[in-house]
Amino acid sequence: MATQHHSSALPAPAVPAAYPMAKPGYGKRSTPGQQPRTRDDFVLLPTRERYVAGFVDHLPDGAVMSIKQLAKQIPLYGQQAISTSLNALSVAGHLRRVRCAVGAGDKTRWVFRTFWSRTARDNEWWTTYLATEKAIQAAAPTAAPEVPAPPAEAPAPAAVPLQRTPAEATPGTAPATAPTARPAALSPAYLALAELGRKDIRLALSADDCAALEAQAAEWLARGVTTDYLIAALTAGLPAQVDCPPRFIRRRLTDKIPPQLPTTAPNPSPSTSTPAPRLLMECTDCGRPGQPEALPDGLCRPCRATHSAGGRPSPDPTEIAAVKARMANLRDLLKAP
Repeated sequence: MATQHHSSALPAPAVPAAYPMAKPGYGKRSTPGQQPRTRDDFVLLPTRERYVAGFVDHLPDGAVMSIKQLAKQIPLYGQQAISTSLNALSVAGHLRRVRCAVGAGDKTRWVFRTFWSRTARDNEWWTTYLATEKAIQAAAPTAAPEVPAPPAEAPAPAAVPLQRTPAEATPGTAPATAPTARPAALSPAYLALAELGRKDIRLALSADDCAALEAQAAEWLARGVTTDYLIAALTAGLPAQVDCPPRFIRRRLTDKIPPQLPTTAPNPSPSTSTPAPRLLMECTDCGRPGQPEALPDGLCRPCRATHSAGGRPSPDPTEIAAVKARMANLRDLLKAP
C-alpha cells in the first residue's frame, strides 16, 4: 500500500511555450478516462516523482518524452534522476512506453509512444487498454494534413498581330485556305483491326472495314482482354485462303468472344490481407520489448528486481574507508619532493 508523503512538494515547473514536439508517431499520448486535474494529483508520490509527474502531466500530446530532453527542461534533476523517476511513475501506474509496427513489406518501421495517465492505473487496466484498437490507432502516426496548392494563375493572353481582312488583301492574291481539321484519335480496337493485315496478308482490311468492325472489337477489350490477345485470337488457325476478310473476321469476333469477367476484385483471403499493427510494450528502464503481460508495472524482470531492491546496493563502509585511505596516500606521494 502506498504511503502518503506529507512533505511539501515543489510546484511543477511551467512548460515552456517552445517545448520541442516529437515527430509523427513518437512522444506523449494521453489515455482516455482520466480524472480532472486538481492540486492533490500525485500526492502519494515522493517529492521528486511528484515534481516530474506534474511537469509531464502538463505537456501536450506529441511532446518529446526522452530522458535527455526532460532533464534539459527540469534543471533540478539530472538524467539519472529523471530515469529513476520515470521508473517509479511506471510502477505507480501513470506511464507506459510502447512501440507499434506500421507499414507493410520492406517499408515497415517502428514508432514509439509514451502513454500517460494522470489517474493511476493497475496492470490489468493497462493490459486491456493496450490490447484495444483505440490504443493501436493512438500509437500509429497521424498523417500530416495536406496543404492545398495555390490556384494557378491564368496565363496572360498572347498578343496577336493585326491581320488584314480579305477586303484589304492585295488584288490578285488567292485567299488562304482554312486549316484542315485534325483527325480524332483512333481507338485501340480500330488499331488492332488495322494491324491484322500486317500480321497476315489474308486478313487485310480497308479503313471502312475497320470502322464497321470497331464496335465488336471494342466489346472484346471491354471484357478485359488486351489488343495482343485480340490479334492472336483472330489470326490463329487461318484457312489456306480467305475469300472475304471482313466477313471472316466478323464471324470470328462473334463466335470467339471471351467470357465476361467480374468487374469487382475477389475478396482477399485473411492470410493475404494486411496484418494488423502490432503493439508491444517496452520496459521503461532498459527499453526491452514484450507483451504487456510479461512487463508488469512496465518493467522487465531484471529491472523490476533492481527497482524493488531500491536501486543498486550501497558499497560496504570498509570499502569506502579503503578508497579514502588510498586517495590520501596518493595525495601525500604527490606532495613529497
